[in-house]
Amino acid sequence: MATDVKMVKVSDNDFEDKVIDPGTPAVVDFWATWCAPCRELDVVLNEMASEYGSKVSFYKVDVNESNRTASKYSVRSIPMLLFFRNGEIVDHAVGSITRETLEGKLRSLAETA
Repeated sequence: MATDVKMVKVSDNDFEDKVIDPGTPAVVDFWATWCAPCRELDVVLNEMASEYGSKVSFYKVDVNESNRTASKYSVRSIPMLLFFRNGEIVDHAVGSITRETLEGKLRSLAETA
């Protein structure tokens, strides 16, 4: 059953508290407003957040506003997705990915939660 869950914007100041410390499975989208592929992926991510939001947390990091976090995770190309479990990166995706690929990654992340 889909719920109305949206992605939460995080910054350098609250990334650790919201993403790492809770230890819940999470996907983090590193993006920028000027990035066309990021905007396209955003539509799919919001749909996935509605479907998987009860098992996985969804976050967005604007690389222009939060360059310390982007640098810490070696974000060199966007869009870039990082998948976290227990505060550790367990998977990633760089560039535009298909809905099917994203869904497979989210299913795996949610199942092992």
